[in-house]
Amino acid sequence: MTETSGVSEQVQGASADEEIRIGISACLLGQEVRFDGGHKRDRFATETLSKFVQFVPVCPEMEIGLGTPRETLHLEGEENAIQLVTTRTRRSLTDTMNRWAQSRVEQLERSDLCGFILKKDSPSCGMARVRLFPSGGQGVPSREGVGLFARALMEQQPSLPIEEEGRLQDPKLREHFCERVFAYRRLKTLFAGAWEIGGLLAFHAREELLLRAHDPVGLVELDRLLACARGLEEEELERRYREGFMASLRRPATRGTVTSVLQHAIRSLADPLDEDSRQELLARIAEYRRGIIPLLIPVTLLAHHARQHRIERLLGQTFLEPHPRELLLRDPVGSEGGFGEGAAEEEGDP
Repeated sequence: MTETSGVSEQVQGASADEEIRIGISACLLGQEVRFDGGHKRDRFATETLSKFVQFVPVCPEMEIGLGTPRETLHLEGEENAIQLVTTRTRRSLTDTMNRWAQSRVEQLERSDLCGFILKKDSPSCGMARVRLFPSGGQGVPSREGVGLFARALMEQQPSLPIEEEGRLQDPKLREHFCERVFAYRRLKTLFAGAWEIGGLLAFHAREELLLRAHDPVGLVELDRLLACARGLEEEELERRYREGFMASLRRPATRGTVTSVLQHAIRSLADPLDEDSRQELLARIAEYRRGIIPLLIPVTLLAHHARQHRIERLLGQTFLEPHPRELLLRDPVGSEGGFGEGAAEEEGDP
């Protein structure tokens, strides 16, 4: 184990040969790096997600040398002149943090990350709604701030799935984040070495229903891109497909779009299905559409019929299982919130 400014750099989580690496604010792993010498261990990350990913911990404050416990920090200023300032001694750490963030994000780009979980409300790690005080640090803060490290991360890696641990308490947002993380891993694996257009077309075919559930318009645009793929330079095709693929998955799926996907999938089963089986499947889809049952039920039934009748094209769809079942993201048990431990504290709180 190595230490960088007090932050453990050891990858924490799944076995050493696991491919999926996720960056995370170190305090969420239970590392005692917060301003008060404490942590904000997140149960979903440490007890559930860690079984399937490797975590790469980052603590901006510790890594710029502040130590712990330390004086609290906050953001202040205007939109284009935001400062990171110590609350008591009024010391500006803006330039130091910005230089470090630029360098750290470049380093993380070489770490093959597939996602990042940030600490909400932090003046370094908060994605949005961070307290932003008027210049001088006095007055009522707005909720318009973005943490300096979070801003650099989002600007330099726009395709990377990024979320805050607070938002991951919402079952829908949690599933959406995990779905994007595992999809990003599949995409990165596709383009990791030498690849051919045939391989990209096969990949796209497997991802069709998942893309349709998130962004039907984006799916059409990717179809058009691939239709003229042989007329593009390989580097240009890869760039445009990567960007379009992740942009489509960034749009949340809805009950309406998922219902349409399920109904679309039934057409693959139309001939082999007897009428009773077809009506049962349609009834389960309708119940999902009305919010009576979870998505797991119609998807499981659909997969059962696809296996029974050997519909290989449907069985190959990642939509049927876009992430490990053990995460329980489509299960009634997995839809319960409350994975976090207590209310989140802001880095700038006394």
